[in-house]
Amino acid sequence: MRLLFTLFSLMACTYVLAQGTISGTIRDAATGEPLLTANVLDLNSGSGAISNTYGFYSLTLEDKTARLRFSYIGYQSIDTTVQLLTSRTFDVALRPTVDLKTIEVTSDRGERIEQKTQMSQMEIPVAQIKKIPALLGEVDVLKALQLLPGVQSGGEGTTGLYVRGGSPDQNLVLLDGVPIYNVSHVLGIFSVFNADALRNVTLTKGGFPARYGGRLSSVLEINMKEGNLKKWEAEGSVGLISSKLTVSGPLKKDKTSILVSGRRTYADLIARPLLRKQAAEGRDLDLDLYFYDLNAKLQHKINDDHRIFLSFYNGNDVFGTSFKDDAGEVGGGTNWGNLLSAARWNWQISPKLFLNTTATYSRYNIDVDAFITQNSTRFNSLYRSGITDLGAKVDFDFIPNPRHYVRFGGAYTNHKYSPGAVTRIGNDAEEIDFEERFGNIDVHSNEAYAYVEDDLRLGALKVNAGLHFSLFNTEGTTYTSLQPRLGLRYLMDNDLSLKASFSSMQQYVNLLTSEALSLPTDLWVPSTSTIRPQESWQVAIGTAKTFKDEYEVSIEGFYKEMNNVISYKEGATFLGNLNKGWQEQVTQGDGESYGAEVFVQRKRGRFTGWLGYTLSWNWRQFDQINSGERFPFRYDRRHDLSIVGNYDLSERTQLSAAFVYGTGNAVSLPTYQYGTGTRGNNQYIGSNNDRIENGIGKNAFRMTNYHRLDVSIRFSKPKKWGERAWVFGLYNAYSHANPYFLAIREEPGTIFNFNNSKRSVREYSILPLIPSISYQFKFF
Repeated sequence: MRLLFTLFSLMACTYVLAQGTISGTIRDAATGEPLLTANVLDLNSGSGAISNTYGFYSLTLEDKTARLRFSYIGYQSIDTTVQLLTSRTFDVALRPTVDLKTIEVTSDRGERIEQKTQMSQMEIPVAQIKKIPALLGEVDVLKALQLLPGVQSGGEGTTGLYVRGGSPDQNLVLLDGVPIYNVSHVLGIFSVFNADALRNVTLTKGGFPARYGGRLSSVLEINMKEGNLKKWEAEGSVGLISSKLTVSGPLKKDKTSILVSGRRTYADLIARPLLRKQAAEGRDLDLDLYFYDLNAKLQHKINDDHRIFLSFYNGNDVFGTSFKDDAGEVGGGTNWGNLLSAARWNWQISPKLFLNTTATYSRYNIDVDAFITQNSTRFNSLYRSGITDLGAKVDFDFIPNPRHYVRFGGAYTNHKYSPGAVTRIGNDAEEIDFEERFGNIDVHSNEAYAYVEDDLRLGALKVNAGLHFSLFNTEGTTYTSLQPRLGLRYLMDNDLSLKASFSSMQQYVNLLTSEALSLPTDLWVPSTSTIRPQESWQVAIGTAKTFKDEYEVSIEGFYKEMNNVISYKEGATFLGNLNKGWQEQVTQGDGESYGAEVFVQRKRGRFTGWLGYTLSWNWRQFDQINSGERFPFRYDRRHDLSIVGNYDLSERTQLSAAFVYGTGNAVSLPTYQYGTGTRGNNQYIGSNNDRIENGIGKNAFRMTNYHRLDVSIRFSKPKKWGERAWVFGLYNAYSHANPYFLAIREEPGTIFNFNNSKRSVREYSILPLIPSISYQFKFF
């Protein structure tokens, strides 16, 4: 902290002595929403600046007269002349471009990919995400990210993210700066993010700046819209499985705004009356099967220098059934979900110094309930686990001149882990009440970090250098880590940039999960005296260039090593935690991944989209798994190809398509069996439980290669009240049977015969061609 205070003091002195600084915010003229990464360019000197996440920019110039150009992709640029006799504030509102022809010929592109120091980072505009064909018409942010190079899905139709050889718990997912632990609904088929409520999505896969920490593989930043400060508006849709509505507007124009967005599925509302009709006479059958999301945000402008924001998210999956008749009632279910909230204060301390302070709360819970009542007896069993965070952080942006962009700050989080416990309540045959609780007890930990980084320009060379310090304490054990970060970019004369990066990361929270589905019963647990923190280091090199002022092309190669990655021991599951501590169920080992990625993207014009290709290798090694031999990670995928295209046939008709191809997942299969029974006349005498199966190696086989085409077409029409649109889509348009899981089949009558036993492995697919239709509307 002393180092940060000294640095802050030096920065403050620099500010006092400096002159000729122009600063302010860049916003959408129609809504008042801040525009992040908007470009500011002084046409006289060639110096420029980029707005931060909150729309703040700062540019210090030597000349007293500046010819400034403000630009952002999809918006009309503004040119203006500003006198800089002293430092001054200049806020800008850019208007969206609506004419397709104007979009095509506009030459301002903001900061090009070859100009950025940062590598391994991708931003997808939410408007583009909404155009991508979606399963059952439900627009999904995480499925869009799976179409990027270096990012793989966990399986057919699921939202899991496996980034550069990592696992889902190694992704730091932030919603308005708040960590969210469970990002999926319906066992991973849909994500928790309602695209109508989102403002921007940014994924960082490597070359992590010092301000990021706590995870090994990626940082996914998702920010909610801040609400329309100008006028009231509403948008929503009605689809096959869900409906959603978002309302936003000013409580006080240009001063205070509110946004509320909700989404709910209704499979239970459709199925419940059908199930009741099919239930036996005298028996009542009930069903709960749905998920919902609720987003809310309030912003208030105190004055030009101060703004406050309150964010809220709540989402839950509810699944339960019950049967009731004259004898009693039996039922159960599973509920899981997230609750997030954040209070944020933005303070523009000076034309060069910006402060963001945030208080955060995050909770994820899973409840599994079963009950029975019969006559005078009753019994209820409840399994519960989860994680709760309470934290605060401060982040400073300091821009002393166009050659430096300094960020520094710190954060503290208190974690509460509930790694699985069962409570049983009821009475026995003699009507004596009882209550029992067994399983793991709650664990508390404290995590803190501080960082400093500088993005500096040295002629054709740009450098992002920084340090991230972290501390973690739990049950008398304390871990510390100092993690250096370095990013380099060299711009050649032909506007071709060469980039390189190095980053080391440390992770103190762990997810105990299977390599199959992402289940709500997966457990979040801390590092302890026996479970060491996960560690990684990653290097990457690459090149980037913009061709013909339209196509961004980047090529990157990476190598990553991971230590102390966590996994269940062979044969262990979360249920074993109820009989003995979870630490006895897990083991730690090493991971290694490397490969190359190619990305070609067109962001504007009548035709937009991208092509992404990944060639990679992904390995794991545990002393207590696979006899200590190295094996491919389940999601080791040699080849991964995605092609996404959006074409505006006219102002009212848009056609979209997405094609994906990938090497099949690695799987383990038994190749031999043996037993403890006796053998006579070529016959095996014993039970199935006497047989033991094994294979030649973990994940030694491959599923069939995966490929799929999705298409959609959107017909929109302006109305007096706004706009309406119909969207028709096809998921898996040519109905390819992609494998979802494997099953071993054995012919009847041969199970006890070693010599003649015939077994086969069959792949099963669950998602054939699936049509969808949705009605979208927007009031403004």
